[in-house]
Amino acid sequence: MPSLTVNERPLAFDMDPQTPLLWALRDGANLTGTKYGCGAGDCGACMVLVDGEAIRSCQITLGEAEGRAVTTIEGLSPDRSHPVQQALVAEQAIQCGFCTPGIAMAAAALLARNADPTPEDIKAAVSNLCRCGVYPRLVDAIQRAGRVMRRLETIDPVSAPRTSLQGAVREVPAIKAP
Repeated sequence: MPSLTVNERPLAFDMDPQTPLLWALRDGANLTGTKYGCGAGDCGACMVLVDGEAIRSCQITLGEAEGRAVTTIEGLSPDRSHPVQQALVAEQAIQCGFCTPGIAMAAAALLARNADPTPEDIKAAVSNLCRCGVYPRLVDAIQRAGRVMRRLETIDPVSAPRTSLQGAVREVPAIKAP
């Protein structure tokens, strides 16, 4: 039974270790913010942080994630206070929203290691696909989030979700307390 830490919570999954991490998170842990886009690792909709590194969760198995720390969009900041989440809203860099969780995770990983990225840094680190084409706004939003992280700027807070994470979680037989 693979065990890992998901959003700072130890979990043991009663699932095949060969299950893609994406499906373990979505089906096993009911963390549906991580999206299934292409299943081939091309689009980035399924991006999560694994030990702080942006990883396409469709490309890593539950077994490969064993013992590691995974952060999903739900764990980045449940109240949407992370600078990336704030800046994406402030810069109107969200259209349909499908790709947004993956982009936010890739941007958070970039800013954790480089809070002053150039547009080229952003394009290299955030290679996610967005069918709505908000790329220029994404660059602006990520740079703005970096300025917030460096305490050069503030952003008026966006409203918190109306549903708590605990309220959204249902008991699922695939996860067990370790």
